[in-house]
Amino acid sequence: MERRDRRRKEEGMEEELDERVVDIARVAKVVKGGRTFHFRVVAIVGDNKGQVGIGIGKAPRVPEAIGKATERARRDMAPIALEGTTVPHEVTGRCGGARVLLLPATPGTGVIAGGAVRPVLEAAGIRDVLTKSLGSATKVNVVQATITALRSLRRVEDVAADRGVAEAHVMPFWRRRKA
Repeated sequence: MERRDRRRKEEGMEEELDERVVDIARVAKVVKGGRTFHFRVVAIVGDNKGQVGIGIGKAPRVPEAIGKATERARRDMAPIALEGTTVPHEVTGRCGGARVLLLPATPGTGVIAGGAVRPVLEAAGIRDVLTKSLGSATKVNVVQATITALRSLRRVEDVAADRGVAEAHVMPFWRRRKA
């Protein structure tokens, strides 16, 4: 009986997850007898509440590759630091030749992002952010650079605790006056 309940909970969790396929590419391996073709799929899985993961799967058929990629993305899910519906501070992520810049935005701005950055941010639950993709536009590297940027975010409270400061009260960035 306990096993069934656990399975139902796991199935319920799977329904909540936001799964997105970012890229499907045909890749070839050159062997003695010619080329063997497979499909590479990049998938994003998030819970729209601050957790996101990336998965890459390869298989001879597209549905199998999608299954592998989403399963790996589920296993890779990790929490990210959010401040309301945006990111707490400016951050840049890198992977290969791709760089992704994420900037906090005021509530109501929306996700100003294009290409492979948008599905990652939406799956993570970020609703207000400004982004700029710099360097290479390779989708795999852009997605990994975005994930790197998100995982390097830190909350003000966490930084204050690390530094041993008793209480950290910081005004939201959109209310601060520039000196």
